[in-house]
Amino acid sequence: MSTSTAPVVAAALRPGGWGFGVGILLSLAGVAVLGAAIAALLVLGVGVWGNNIPFVWGFDLIAYAWWIGIANAASLFAAVLVLRRHNLRTAVNRFAEAVALAAVLAAALYPILHLGRPWLFYWTIPYPATTGLWPQFGSPLVWDFWGIMAHVVVTSLFWFIGLIPDLATLRDRAATQGRRRLARAYGLAALGWRGSVVHWHRHQAAYRLVAALVLPLLLSAQTVVALEFAATLVPAWHEARLPVHLVVTGLPAGLGVVLAMAAVLRRALSLERIIDAVDMDLLARLLACAALASGAAYVHELVNGLLIADGAPREAFLARISGAGALSYWGAVVLGALLPQVLWRRDLRMKDWVVIPVGMLAAAGVWLDRWSLLVGGLLRDHLPVHAVPYVPTPAEWALLGGSAALFALVLLLFGRVIPVVAMFEIRHEETEAQALEEQR
Repeated sequence: MSTSTAPVVAAALRPGGWGFGVGILLSLAGVAVLGAAIAALLVLGVGVWGNNIPFVWGFDLIAYAWWIGIANAASLFAAVLVLRRHNLRTAVNRFAEAVALAAVLAAALYPILHLGRPWLFYWTIPYPATTGLWPQFGSPLVWDFWGIMAHVVVTSLFWFIGLIPDLATLRDRAATQGRRRLARAYGLAALGWRGSVVHWHRHQAAYRLVAALVLPLLLSAQTVVALEFAATLVPAWHEARLPVHLVVTGLPAGLGVVLAMAAVLRRALSLERIIDAVDMDLLARLLACAALASGAAYVHELVNGLLIADGAPREAFLARISGAGALSYWGAVVLGALLPQVLWRRDLRMKDWVVIPVGMLAAAGVWLDRWSLLVGGLLRDHLPVHAVPYVPTPAEWALLGGSAALFALVLLLFGRVIPVVAMFEIRHEETEAQALEEQR
């Protein structure tokens, strides 16, 4: 075993410390809150939420679009690194894929829960019903089902295929330590990997193939969300720029979470040699670039809303930027587009106490953007009777916080039992470096 991969193996095989235990307990407490919120929803119905006419969607669609944005950005980042064979993939690809998978699992809760009768979720699946009725493919609920299922399958495959060689390493290492049960578990997951040339050839071909499948999946997932908006009668949601806006403004969320997680892992697991200063520098600059792209999307929205749009779309946009929705809109601009620009300063982007809050606040800014789109887009009342304003209830906050706790729990368990960086990539880089040294 390479000395550089020893900390990675040790982190997966040794018992967790007190910090890990505290994190697990806090996450489990949040998941318990999530369970209570779901139980209240099942018993009392969607009336426990603050939804009303015209605000028929609230936290359910806001959080769904937000989690999907995080998953898309993290998956896109990891897939591009694999396809480009960039050196940064060694340090961050594994936990970027884990972030994407955990975010997809959190997002998958919402299309089921906002059905009103979630125990009938299978109605959205095209199954051979005895009544001869199939799901209504014009319904956004069916689009959600196919979008989430495709995302779960592709993201899981992308994550698992990259894991196979390292699972075999853990199998062999656990066997040498006499931990037979753990060795059997890792061996089953490793699918009989022996490291032969044929195995490596098939692994690399499958890894790149699934990475290529990720790219169209990301566009389709956010397009489905935009299509749900367009299927309504709200004029402000019929703009052709909305799919691109959702994709671009979602990038700071995923990259921000990946950057914050990289800063935490390198300190908590002593991985400074693997996730080094060069990697952190590049990650921080990528987040700043993504925030610039997000800022360009907001500039385009301002130009379109103030100079091009007229009638109802213009009035709805003015209500978002200057009325009751101004706080969420400008909060999204500040946190998602402007705040990450501080990372252009090297002395700031190399400090963990800067990059962690900046990354998490960038993700919070994207959440505010989804609030602004969903709730702010309905602030302009087109009926003579004024609508009751939307106010989220404690049940909605509990559901959002519980999904975040589920996200954290999945990542904690991932960091506990799975190598957080790709060991086979580290060994490959060491072999290449040694070969270059011998040639010199």
